[in-house]
Amino acid sequence: MSVLKTTHQDQYIEVGIGNEKYALKIDDIHEIIKMQTITCIPNTRSYIKGVINLRGKIISIISLRARFGLQEEDNTKLTRIVVVNFMGEMVGIIVDRVNQVTSFSAIQEPPDHSGDQQTAYFSGIGHAGAGLVFILNLINILQE
Repeated sequence: MSVLKTTHQDQYIEVGIGNEKYALKIDDIHEIIKMQTITCIPNTRSYIKGVINLRGKIISIISLRARFGLQEEDNTKLTRIVVVNFMGEMVGIIVDRVNQVTSFSAIQEPPDHSGDQQTAYFSGIGHAGAGLVFILNLINILQE
């Protein structure tokens, strides 16, 4: 693994799915909201849960669990929708919980599993005090 450049100014929001920790660049995040009623859209991909009305703007909602091929679980009081800015649009990503704002002392490239779709979802692995955190690659997660 090679080490990617990072500065201490790079900040991330750490989120959780199950026991795993993931991070999104804070600059990509529009806001974090509590779970809301989602209006389903028929005949869409399984990870697209539907749409919500966020202050008059309709935004698509995806499940990070479903995108990763994990079994869906019931929402809890900690379930959140992380609204991100993606290619000029807002998209909501359902996560089990939002942990904290963090930065990493070092970021390494994810292991190369040549063609493995799952590793394409990560742009790096950050070293945090409590272990490793996968840094999400929004482009690969949100594009078809």
